[in-house]
Amino acid sequence: MEERKIRVLIAKPGLDGHDRGAKVIARALRDAGMEVIYTGLRQTPQMVVEAALQEDVDVIGLSMLSGAHVTLVPAIMDLMRQHDMDDVPVFLGGIIPNDDWPAMRQQGIAGIFGPGASTEEIVQTIRERVLGEG
Repeated sequence: MEERKIRVLIAKPGLDGHDRGAKVIARALRDAGMEVIYTGLRQTPQMVVEAALQEDVDVIGLSMLSGAHVTLVPAIMDLMRQHDMDDVPVFLGGIIPNDDWPAMRQQGIAGIFGPGASTEEIVQTIRERVLGEG
């Protein structure tokens, strides 16, 4: 019997136009056997949540480099709560100052990956969270 593929949405909310990191992560997740939906650049919180709903994803990965996480993460998490998506973990990657990590976790972010995080660590964390593998 074939193992169920984890469905991951990778999104670039906000006006940040740098997506190399998001594309690297998307490829690593695909190489690890996950199904990846990449939204492209300049997504609004509504677009991210709508795509996650339409694609019935297991996980959302947000890539942010511009500092807009302080505004965009709460908006995304609020929309997810409004759509009863509390069971979909959201991970945050990019340039997130350490001082902002507690606030992001308080918003409901399941994990934060900064510069230097290995793709293996990201893959394993997602598998643990979705499949309970450890």
